[in-house]
Amino acid sequence: MTTRSGSTTGSALTFVGGAGTVTGSKTLLDTPGGRLLVDCGLFQGRKQLRLQNWDDFPVDPASIDVVVLTHAHIDHCGYLPRLAAGGFSGPVYCTHGTSKLAAIVLPDSGHLHEEEAAYANRKGYSKHDPALPLYTEEQAYNSLDLIVPVDFDQPLQVLDGVTATWRRAGHILGAASIDIQLSSTDAGRPTGRHVIFSGDLGRSNHPLLVAPSPLEATDVLITESTYGDRRRAHADPAEVIADTVNESARRGGVVVVPAFAVDRTEVILWHLDQLVAAGRIPVLPTFVDSPMALSTLDVYRSEARDGSPEIRPEYHGKQLFSSLQLRESRSVEQSKEISARPGPMIIISASGMATGGRILHHLAQRMGDDRNAVMLVGFQAPGTRGDLLRQGARSIKLLGRHRLVRATVVSVELSAHADQDELVTWARTAAPAPDIVYVNHGEPEASTALIERLELDGGLVAVAPRPGERVLVDG
Repeated sequence: MTTRSGSTTGSALTFVGGAGTVTGSKTLLDTPGGRLLVDCGLFQGRKQLRLQNWDDFPVDPASIDVVVLTHAHIDHCGYLPRLAAGGFSGPVYCTHGTSKLAAIVLPDSGHLHEEEAAYANRKGYSKHDPALPLYTEEQAYNSLDLIVPVDFDQPLQVLDGVTATWRRAGHILGAASIDIQLSSTDAGRPTGRHVIFSGDLGRSNHPLLVAPSPLEATDVLITESTYGDRRRAHADPAEVIADTVNESARRGGVVVVPAFAVDRTEVILWHLDQLVAAGRIPVLPTFVDSPMALSTLDVYRSEARDGSPEIRPEYHGKQLFSSLQLRESRSVEQSKEISARPGPMIIISASGMATGGRILHHLAQRMGDDRNAVMLVGFQAPGTRGDLLRQGARSIKLLGRHRLVRATVVSVELSAHADQDELVTWARTAAPAPDIVYVNHGEPEASTALIERLELDGGLVAVAPRPGERVLVDG
């Protein structure tokens, strides 16, 4: 295969994004056969992180031969349209599930970037004149042409001397860990190194998806550490959800749920469906107000009906969430109609950390009323509005204004990320143990805590790479 990046005498990793933070996942792998980028995510959260999305990419995008994606969350795939606009021409390999979801989330992301720029220009609160989108919806659609779907557990040669295999990660539909095998010769004798990227590792008890696959033998392991400092209690989240919904309904209020459009919406709907079916909460109008979330919901429903091997067998051939009074809001007009409705009701809308999207308008309208509740259902990156709400902020700034928070704010642990125990257990399934573990994609405290567990309990050599750090892969 021809390459644009030139040759090198060995293989090396460069940690472009996700190092020292829980967002913006991007790792370059330079090999004698070419240059590969593992994940292509947007930075989210704190302003100083988001501004990095506007920086020039550290290498010429045209020098990248291949992108491989672990899954379709924006912090792992959302930079792809900007990379393509900068000169990258593909291919982009990912699982079929990731391909289906990326076709939803990337155009929606481009549309939101355009909407937010237009709103800032109308209201005049951007320091840039005019405010510009990071990329457009058209650029996002153009980037989809580069995607090539692949099957789980089927090795694929992606470059000369580079073979990739996608293993189920159980995080969201299509999510994978990627096993990359590097081939070379030493005095005519075949040799090679295995490098495995965890992607975002899911949990064994995801309500809809099958559990992650065990780790294959590897020389170098790059693992996420989102919840590397957390060991989850075994409390039932249904109790908190039921109490929140029942108390808000008693007051005639509204439960507002900022939820990631991909997978988290399905998980909260699953819990609500179970509670309604058991008679533990009333049947309330439940609005999903997000075109992206609804398109994702369609994919999950289709995969369940068709008996996808990623879906738990008990849901094969079934209609998901049939106990709910589910109402779909796709248009802006429908969203405005929800805003005009009194409670009781439930509104689920993106984004999950309240960083953008329609949820901002629902929060602006509802969080100042003490009859209402805001239910946070996942990880809140430091600096996001969701994190400020979780910490008990009395006011937050959104849509250009500071607004009081009078609604009850509750946090429910519905994250699809493995916790510290699960990450360590998974890492120890490799036999023999990897030479080194790079603990990535986590806040510094989380990465440090996971490193300590991997070293003390797992007997592994583990380090947290620095942003931009380059390390050799060859033994």
